[in-house]
Amino acid sequence: MDWIIIAVILIVLIIVISGIKIVPQAQVYVVERLGTYYASLGTGPHFIIPIIDKVAKRVSIKEQVVDFKPQPVITKDNVTMQIDTVVFFQVTDAKQFTYGVERPMSAIENLSATTLRNIIGEMELDSTLTSRDVINTKITAILDQATDRWGIKVNRVELKNILPPREIQDAMEKQMKAERERREKILQAEGDKKSQILVAEGERESKILRAEAEKQSEILRAEAEKQALILRADAVRQQKILEAQGEAESIQMVQNALAASLERLNAANPNESVLTLKSLEAFAKAADGKATKIIIPSEIQGIAGLAASLKETVTDGKSAE
Repeated sequence: MDWIIIAVILIVLIIVISGIKIVPQAQVYVVERLGTYYASLGTGPHFIIPIIDKVAKRVSIKEQVVDFKPQPVITKDNVTMQIDTVVFFQVTDAKQFTYGVERPMSAIENLSATTLRNIIGEMELDSTLTSRDVINTKITAILDQATDRWGIKVNRVELKNILPPREIQDAMEKQMKAERERREKILQAEGDKKSQILVAEGERESKILRAEAEKQSEILRAEAEKQALILRADAVRQQKILEAQGEAESIQMVQNALAASLERLNAANPNESVLTLKSLEAFAKAADGKATKIIIPSEIQGIAGLAASLKETVTDGKSAE
């Protein structure tokens, strides 16, 4: 009997212990009682009634990332391409997540694919390739609204890859290559243009500098010639001034000498013969000049006649001998 009691006690302990549930961090346990939703257990220890209550689903409330396989979509200009998406979501209501939809990941994948087809169908190929942010924003808003009743919050949707058909890729590569070549030619042409402009500006500056140098040289040469002419003119003027001063001084000295001789003559009280002799000397000097007419005073004429008679007498005497 003792072993039966011990067995019963062990069974009771096992049942009681099985009713203790410890919920880990970032998880929620959905509990059903007799097949009906009873409660959502948060983090920490909880006790449920064994056999009557059971944990129907363990739900993680951490943000999750799901990478869906590429989906075929058709653009507005009838180009078929493959696009795969990455969805970032988080469970906000464990009850709705458990009972709201069967296979929620499959539901999100299909909803993402259909939404993506609707969005891409309204866009052309070029817009699709250059408008990732616009597509991400639209699909995130649509998925978040659609999954709200499932207890799921879609935080972000990213287009991972956009794969157009091979011929489209080849055409795009050729277009990109042609665009790069065009840009290269433009850059090269701009470089050549700037180089030619710099060379022309350099030549222009060089010519300007040479012209300025020649101008300065001509100015300096003209200034030098001007100074030389001024100096020569000053030298000639100084020479003439000195010559004129010399002549004036010479004349002054002659006049002074004459005046002195006259003063001495007057002081000596000369007789008539001496005055007559001085008159003859003065007349001789006057006769040596370049004058074409000479007026002889009457006194000198008498003396001249006397001198002529005396000459004839002397001449006749020499002939008689």
